[in-house]
Amino acid sequence: MTSTNVNVSDENERPASRNLIIMSIGTLLLLAALDQTIVSTALPTIVADLGGVEHLSWVVTSYILASTIVAPLYGKIGDLYGRRNTVFVSVGLFLLGSALCGIANSMTFLILARALQGLGGGGLFVLALSVIGDVIPPRERGRVQGLFAAVFSVASVVGPLLGGWFVEAFTWHWIFYINIPFGVLAVVGFAIAFKPTGRRVKHKIDWLGALTLSLTLGSLTLATSLGSQLGWTSPSLIALIVLAVVSLIAFVMIERRAPEPLLPLGLFKMNVFWVTSAMGFIVGAAMFGGVTFLPIYLQVAKGVSPTVSGWLLVPMTFGILLASTTAGRYMGRTGRYRLLPLLGTSFIMIGMLLLSTIGPDTPNALFAVYLAIFGAGMGSIFPVITTAVQNAVSREVMGTATAAGLMFRQVGGSLAVALFGTIFAARMGTALGADMEIAGEIGPQMLKNLPVDMQAQVGEAVAQAIHPIFWIAAGLGAVGFVMALILEEIPLKNRQVPVAE
Repeated sequence: MTSTNVNVSDENERPASRNLIIMSIGTLLLLAALDQTIVSTALPTIVADLGGVEHLSWVVTSYILASTIVAPLYGKIGDLYGRRNTVFVSVGLFLLGSALCGIANSMTFLILARALQGLGGGGLFVLALSVIGDVIPPRERGRVQGLFAAVFSVASVVGPLLGGWFVEAFTWHWIFYINIPFGVLAVVGFAIAFKPTGRRVKHKIDWLGALTLSLTLGSLTLATSLGSQLGWTSPSLIALIVLAVVSLIAFVMIERRAPEPLLPLGLFKMNVFWVTSAMGFIVGAAMFGGVTFLPIYLQVAKGVSPTVSGWLLVPMTFGILLASTTAGRYMGRTGRYRLLPLLGTSFIMIGMLLLSTIGPDTPNALFAVYLAIFGAGMGSIFPVITTAVQNAVSREVMGTATAAGLMFRQVGGSLAVALFGTIFAARMGTALGADMEIAGEIGPQMLKNLPVDMQAQVGEAVAQAIHPIFWIAAGLGAVGFVMALILEEIPLKNRQVPVAE
């Protein structure tokens, strides 16, 4: 098999081309990020239209599962066969999946289309960050990576708002159709700006490694996503965990002997790689695990609407954007980065400890300050993790290393959401006692139908149940701080070196 794996032409080094590449990749990244959040608001309408409420969670899970499994594959294939063509494949699958989701006439069809969409979306995250590593010098990458980090945060807030608006103004089908025109424009811009160079090099894909890693990630993602539904001691869940462990052992054994391994184990001997991977896992757990439950607090404990709760999360986005931009400029000016994760993990600890004090009567202004502090912590770390790794590894494995960082962050988030969900449910059961059946139907509409005294009791129960989640997230921030202390600092280069297409 042949591929493009060559130096980028001078065309890709021109500022105009680089700016067009950044805009195109940023748009694709935003679409993929939005697709993880925009569906949530529309789910009740989708179920009312298509039926199949028992399969509701799979509309979300199928996308996450597919995107998690393929992320490492895209990283490696991009390294071996060139990122330009790999981007086209990823975007093509994503847009095809979007079109099929839009015309879905049954829940089964929609779930399968969402999985196809995830097969493309998982590649967009990895390839976006890898392409920036191709065309931007290391010292300048922090600024761009920081902006991309803000894209994730914007998507988490804007996604539910857009989903609700599309459902009310049009139909739920448009939450998928809207991807197509923007995706086509973005990929055309990318194709124009990111030029091929034409040289071909033969490579061999580590298919056994891909299979065993896919089984590991797939079974782990399913276990964490479905644990609360299946029961944590159910035979099915135990079987998934056993499969994950066995597949991981097999993957390690295969990678030790593969001529071109999917994830070279030698990377784990590098301080920057394994420390930033661990930090990505920790930050992903703190971010996804902690933020997932904030809308429940806002909508139930404080009694605001879903739309208002989305706006109340904007300070977190502002914190991420401000901190990531500042971090990028600091790295560009000094060529250093070790200070940033130390500050970031400190902000995460402080923000989470402050959030552990919130209650139904917490003023919105104070809540906004707490969120902004937490957002500043994430914004200080995200650009560093990717930039430091890309600066430390060789060009031949840059996409692989970038994908690994995203994989660890995704796995950390999945595990944390499952763990925190179990803690939240247990605490709610203890707080409500005989009224525990209410907990299974918590939501703004349910709350309105309760007597005033019961509304206050449920709101207080939610606030108390969510506190341990923030304590654990603060503890994760402390572990991240220790990891940042041992992070090796390799000065960022001023100049771009020849890269893979």
